[in-house]
Amino acid sequence: MMPRALRSDRGFTYIGALVMAVILGIMASRAAVVMSTAMKREREDELISRGTQIRDALRKWYKVKVVDGKLVSSQTPSNAAPTAPAAVAGPPELKSLLQDPNTPGKLRYLRPYALVDPMTGKEWDEIKKDGKIVGVKSKSEQAPVKQGNFPFDLHPEDFEHKKKYSEWEFVYDRVPPLTKTGGAIQGLKTESSPSPFTPGASDSSGTSGTSGTSGSSGSSDDSSSTRRSRFNRGNTTP
Repeated sequence: MMPRALRSDRGFTYIGALVMAVILGIMASRAAVVMSTAMKREREDELISRGTQIRDALRKWYKVKVVDGKLVSSQTPSNAAPTAPAAVAGPPELKSLLQDPNTPGKLRYLRPYALVDPMTGKEWDEIKKDGKIVGVKSKSEQAPVKQGNFPFDLHPEDFEHKKKYSEWEFVYDRVPPLTKTGGAIQGLKTESSPSPFTPGASDSSGTSGTSGTSGSSGSSDDSSSTRRSRFNRGNTTP
């Protein structure tokens, strides 16, 4: 009888170990998926950051800036009306953004690390228009996790609901439309909504009480004088 009991216990132990191994395997696979997604989101954020830096550097190269949702010349004085951008030759390569040879001080528009695509670890795919570099995009064919809620300075049509990272385009002359909001903020004082504490309100109430309700005002004065007399009697020192 004893050998049979030992063999039965060993069988239950073996089955329990198998079940635990399966559970641990499932938990490990799920944790791996979560970690992979988190790392992918971090690379996405870095992709947006570096792509935006290159876009801004190209705007400095082409001497433009965004004013009221439009590209205008950045060379126009601040106290003058915005003017259209002037024609500027494009950079021969992205590395030229690290140090502009056309400026007296060889201005730096970009840091070297931004020239590396964080999704592939390699160089960006250049976007050209009329032979000039106007933007960059990733060479990765992976599907992005992020599908919406991009930074407000990126055009939604260039990023939302894309199937590949290579479809995210950072172009210097792409400006998102202005967002229009309407309605007044509740609680904000405006000329059309006077404050409830209008100067002279107490005077008008007093006047109305005197003209229409003289009896009530007189009774209130009597009651207040009575309270003062009681207070004085209670606090009189011998």
